[in-house]
Amino acid sequence: MDRIHSVIIKQKEHFNRGETRPLAVRQAHLEALRQAVKRYEAEIIAALRADLGKSELEAYSTEIGFLLEEIRFVSKRMKGWAKPRKVKTAPTHIGSRGVIIPEPYGTALIIAPWNYPFQLALSPLVGAIAAGNTAVLKPSELTPTVSALLARLVADTFAPEVVAVIEGGVEETTELLRQPFDYIFFTGSVPVGRIVMEAAAKRLIPVTLELGGKSPCIVHRDAKLELAAKRIAFGKFANSGQTCIAPDYLLVHEEVKDELLRHLQAAVEEFYGREPVRNPDYGRIVSRRHYDRLVRFLGDGRSVFGGQSDDEALRIAPTALDGVSPEAPVMQEEIFGPILPVLTYREIGETIAAVNAKPKPLALYLFTEDAGVQREVVEKVSFGGGCINDTLMHIATPYLPFGGVGESGMGSYHGESSFKAFSHFKSVLKQTTLFDIAFRYPSAKNGLKLMRRFMK
Repeated sequence: MDRIHSVIIKQKEHFNRGETRPLAVRQAHLEALRQAVKRYEAEIIAALRADLGKSELEAYSTEIGFLLEEIRFVSKRMKGWAKPRKVKTAPTHIGSRGVIIPEPYGTALIIAPWNYPFQLALSPLVGAIAAGNTAVLKPSELTPTVSALLARLVADTFAPEVVAVIEGGVEETTELLRQPFDYIFFTGSVPVGRIVMEAAAKRLIPVTLELGGKSPCIVHRDAKLELAAKRIAFGKFANSGQTCIAPDYLLVHEEVKDELLRHLQAAVEEFYGREPVRNPDYGRIVSRRHYDRLVRFLGDGRSVFGGQSDDEALRIAPTALDGVSPEAPVMQEEIFGPILPVLTYREIGETIAAVNAKPKPLALYLFTEDAGVQREVVEKVSFGGGCINDTLMHIATPYLPFGGVGESGMGSYHGESSFKAFSHFKSVLKQTTLFDIAFRYPSAKNGLKLMRRFMK
């Protein structure tokens, strides 16, 4: 706890001296981070396999490569984002100039989750550094190998007054939330998000909350089913379903359900083989507690395919559950595992009503060739972000902000949105002293008349 206080004090002093504000310093810090990630690549891959059983391909594409691309994109453009922006002024302000100046908040706290423990710790850090902040990272204790690696990588790359890692569990997180940070960025579950927001509210600290929820996947009768099945299997079963934007449940038109499920089973076999729980490149569930919870969900329907589990390896095969009641436990909370409940519908209006009856999801996926159906769903359903005729890929472009709405979160990041998330945009009016507008003063003759003319 003494280290927590010491780190924050030193970071605030460092920030207040203006050490992180020069663009050249920010660029140097991002380049140092990029070089560190490349230098530690083999260790990162090994740590992700140790904690989550991730294959080298999945570790690189979803964590390392994703982060390197984010650093490249931000480094190339941050100079333009950081420039003060001139804006127009109102007729009542003749002679003045308005400017909006991006400035860093100060010292930021970044609390990372366990499902993508490397990328989701350092991707927000890219935005914090680009905006000119200092930062404290709190990795998840559920992925201890990655947590220890992050602590070494950051200590090897940054002075602690610039970026520091605090390892630990609930006690350390609770103590961090008591500290006078200038910004908090949290990725994790809705219940913990409420705790973070409550703690931030006591000090009026601004927050970004990247949460989750039950993200629907709608497959209409005109969808290209074989392609849809491959893309759904990719999005649902990557990282053993432990992805905040994974399709949580399937809403499929009753006319095409059976054919879609056949294609879905074929896609799973193509990706992971006939026995995924014995595939060394198929990931595992993060902990016994999460595993036991998911195994209980397997009883909420009939397994169309999958359903196998390995208690020792903490693996659950990609599973589609048919005959699921909307009131079943598997439909009441975010699954966060390789289990896909399947429900059917007749009219698209039914799906819109069903999705809108639940809290606003972090993601939504729609498979259809019908532009009218696409338009209707996008216009009538509120969700954080999503794809038409794909899954997950909206998160992989830095040109689209990523974030939730309602219970699935607040605020967004990636690309320019990461810079904006960690910046306060300060408004400044530069007024002329060559003349004065007298009618604004209480003693002005005809002041009200002139005000009415200009302000209407």
